[in-house]
Amino acid sequence: MEQFGGSIGVLGNGSWATALVKILSENSQRPVAWYMRDETAVEHIQQFHHNPKYLSDVEIHPERVQASSDLQSVLDQCQTIILAIPSAFLHQSLEQAHLDISKFYVSAIKGIEPHSRKVMAEYLQQTHGIPDEHIGLISGPCHAEEVALEKLSYLTVSSHNTAFCFWFAQQLRCRYIHVKETQDLLGAEYAAVLKNIYAIGAGIAHGLGYGDNFQAVFVSAAIREMKAFLNEVHLGDRDIKDPAYLGDLLVTAYSQYSRNRRFGNLLGRGLNVKQAQSEMSMVAEGYYATELVHLLAESMDFHMPLVEAVYEVAYKGASARRIFRELAAQHIA
Repeated sequence: MEQFGGSIGVLGNGSWATALVKILSENSQRPVAWYMRDETAVEHIQQFHHNPKYLSDVEIHPERVQASSDLQSVLDQCQTIILAIPSAFLHQSLEQAHLDISKFYVSAIKGIEPHSRKVMAEYLQQTHGIPDEHIGLISGPCHAEEVALEKLSYLTVSSHNTAFCFWFAQQLRCRYIHVKETQDLLGAEYAAVLKNIYAIGAGIAHGLGYGDNFQAVFVSAAIREMKAFLNEVHLGDRDIKDPAYLGDLLVTAYSQYSRNRRFGNLLGRGLNVKQAQSEMSMVAEGYYATELVHLLAESMDFHMPLVEAVYEVAYKGASARRIFRELAAQHIA
């Protein structure tokens, strides 16, 4: 597997990027280069060995991790690059960068790139010319906060390149990280996008005062809608009950750590989008994905009642109580 050797780069400064740096620097034998846009954060890490804003309890080992605010330098020195920049800002971040098509790129982003309206694998191919066999994906079910606490966690690595998929899974696997491999790259990526939208819906329901009984029925309806959509956009050999699909949906819809659920909860409690965003320190990827999946489903003439419910509340300013009352009566029982 030495064909995939060299340093591993991580792009992004948030909690998930920090968690991935922790996993890789403590378990992989490869040097880790970490790109962070904020030079102040880089200086803080170099001096104090902690991310000042996210997962600040995680110790960053300077002998294994080189933090830098020079994006091109990180891209140039690494053979495998992990993208952990929020989807809404990815194109702007990479627009002036040169991405070597001989290298390998792994998305840790659970969103759609708004400039191209594509999931990350399609964006990397169409915008940057990265070959399909040089693209991978990291998905859950996994929250960065539990990785920081070294609680037993599960990741899914997806790639059409089976050799790379196996090698990269080995870089992540450790005593508290179990890794499953799959070739369903697009299916797993669309599932990672959809589960964030459904988590917003679960949060809205919670904010409205709906209980566990409704939540269970809502999530059951969500996995059915996800299965139908995945079969429509990318028919493949997948088991919707696997961790990358049902497992990731469950943890995102129910967990206290889920930023998308929290965002939805704030909407359900009556805050508008700007107010809800101001209450949060991290980006809720599902908000941006909601509009893009709505447009995609509309172009396909494909009906997605749960996504539409979230869209009506988040983008049309519709009454959450009215929309979810209609949803409960007509679509999820």
